Amino acid sequence: MIVYDQTKRTFFLHGKSFSCALRVHPAGYLVGLHFGGAVGEDDLSYFDPSPRELSFSPVPPDVGSYFSLDVAGNEYGSFGQGDFRAPSAIIERANGDRASRFVYVSHKIYGGAPDLGGLPSARGGETLAITMKDALSDAEIVLNYTLYEDSDVLVRNAEIVNRGKTPVVLRRAYSFCLDLAAGEYDVLRLHGRHNMERMPERTPLGHGSVKIGSARGASSHQMNPFLVLLERGAGEDAGECFGFELLYSGSWTLEAEESPTGSVRVTGGVNDLGFSWTLGAGERFVTPQVAICYSAQGMGEMSRSFADFLRGHVLPEKYVYAPRPVLVNNWEATYFAFDRETLCALADEAASLGMDTLVLDDGWFGARNDDRTSLGDWFVNEKKLEGGLSPVIEHCKQRGLKFGIWFEPEMISEDSELYRAHPDWAVGRAGVPRCKSRHQYVLDMTRKEVTDSIFARMSDILGSYEISYVKWDMNRHISEFYSNGLPAERQGEFAHRYISGVYALIGRLQAAFPDVFFEGCSGGGGRFDGGMLRFFPQFWTSDDTDAYERAKIQWGTSYGYPLSAMSCHVSSCPNHQTGRTTPFASRGTIASLGATGYELDPRKLSEEERAQIKEQIANYREIEELILRGDLYRIADPFEGNVFCVAVVSKDKTRAYVAGMRVHAEAGDFDRRIRLKGLSLEKTYSIRELGLSLRGDTLMHAGLLLPRLPDFGTWVWHLSEKS
Repeated sequence: MIVYDQTKRTFFLHGKSFSCALRVHPAGYLVGLHFGGAVGEDDLSYFDPSPRELSFSPVPPDVGSYFSLDVAGNEYGSFGQGDFRAPSAIIERANGDRASRFVYVSHKIYGGAPDLGGLPSARGGETLAITMKDALSDAEIVLNYTLYEDSDVLVRNAEIVNRGKTPVVLRRAYSFCLDLAAGEYDVLRLHGRHNMERMPERTPLGHGSVKIGSARGASSHQMNPFLVLLERGAGEDAGECFGFELLYSGSWTLEAEESPTGSVRVTGGVNDLGFSWTLGAGERFVTPQVAICYSAQGMGEMSRSFADFLRGHVLPEKYVYAPRPVLVNNWEATYFAFDRETLCALADEAASLGMDTLVLDDGWFGARNDDRTSLGDWFVNEKKLEGGLSPVIEHCKQRGLKFGIWFEPEMISEDSELYRAHPDWAVGRAGVPRCKSRHQYVLDMTRKEVTDSIFARMSDILGSYEISYVKWDMNRHISEFYSNGLPAERQGEFAHRYISGVYALIGRLQAAFPDVFFEGCSGGGGRFDGGMLRFFPQFWTSDDTDAYERAKIQWGTSYGYPLSAMSCHVSSCPNHQTGRTTPFASRGTIASLGATGYELDPRKLSEEERAQIKEQIANYREIEELILRGDLYRIADPFEGNVFCVAVVSKDKTRAYVAGMRVHAEAGDFDRRIRLKGLSLEKTYSIRELGLSLRGDTLMHAGLLLPRLPDFGTWVWHLSEKS
């Protein structure tokens, strides 16, 4: 609910259990008074930052009483004019002046979300749009606040408009600014690398700035566009947390800055390293959305709020709660060495095990027999697949399987027909040697002729064959940041135009093929973010499928994303990424905590493993509604001890699925207990595997004994309310 008190000139934004209060200061500045637990609509003007006798805090020339932007809770940080903290926008005029001072002009309140012009955006809600004017230029800023009465997530973004007659250049265009009250905060970020994405790291914020981001043209394996501020002492189940998640997949920044007075400014959006954007007369720049979550009950409640928000308002509506394909992907089974007979044999085995989809990965197109050639040549390699895809697809249909296929649409090989015809379509200045990564270049998705060509080639494949599933991959980051299709003065626009072109292409293909299920991938989890989840209901969580490593990766990912968005596969051992051997059952247990599939050669399985796969698929189908809709409770942290354990609980608390791993067996460790979470205290639950019936309060307060298991052994408990 959004309320405007005209007398107090104060906006109150009330979500499920939080409130945000903004006030128009008498001098016209939009000041944030409160963001946190729910409050009434009292007069909060006593929080105005005046009078304050702070040395070296300049006073704007239009303020009669003592007021300084240096200490005010600004809703969009200006550059200069007394605010020495991180600015939200830097707008350069023809004379080189970049100073700004944003003041209130008007506002409107309407149902629904703002139109972001092709950027990923959350659906529904109610929006407050506040128009601000730069007192020092002809720029106008529209601040959008979208909230949902059933959610603790507030969505924000900004639009910058040039109302003048001459161009201006944006040197920074962040999405939001939030100044939090003084306190002692820690900061949590999700760092990593390829095969080790989204590792949680918590450190004291301290004075000064903590700035995270990616300048790779993608949200990246190395740092996820997700940041949490926690009050000192807050944990999984208690304490205040403020989560920030960008719905954006390109180069990005999030920054938390503690001021000398203890207040904290959080801001961010499009990474401004090398960024510039020319706005002609009347032109508008729309920034990405950020989802801001408040929790008074620790990180667990914050994660559940983010999961509900993403499922309810971001993930594709058609597929968000739909049953997911249980597939086998041929990559680790065959790599590039396959033919029609091989694929048909894989289909036979997959069907006999109860899988429902065969996915043909890399190597089916052009002259692609290794990773050095043919990206961009999206036509079937009939020397490898005699008769094309039709015989394989028909064989799958006869076995009751659907067929899926892999593309890497954003990439081009130097050894390809496409590159020989259009070398200037590769990112990088023509005539200057380009960096290679994984033997490939990046296609210039800022150019319409490029995206039109890729759309035509992919449409030809998707329109010619009965394909139900597409795996969209991106296997390198951008190094050149130069388009041969942009003039010199607009090269700073490249990174944002690139990801906007990617979004447009995905959206165009999905509109043309609405019955195709699209899954995202980027060398595993290198672009696992809220922006991509607007298009892909699930994303390949990591190329690392080792059960122990995946337990940690999925734990970290769960801080900001729902289980249903994680694509989780059982693979063969020794694991192809780590060389480790884990029990087959353990691989199935960890993979069950997401959209389950298989990344192995089913022809090489033992009878025991085949039986386990049938059991794993049956188990996943039984718990699928919990994975798609349930609440996750993190119980035992694998980063802090020898045990991993989570519970997924139905919204009505009648069912739960508990899955855990004991990393290493320990002698004499008999009495360790697991205390469950998220159950109803009063309900009695039957635990299938233990033959026990216990009340929820017993299970949560007294717990259950940890099973004795070998190294990397796992267990599951199915709980249901006893009638």
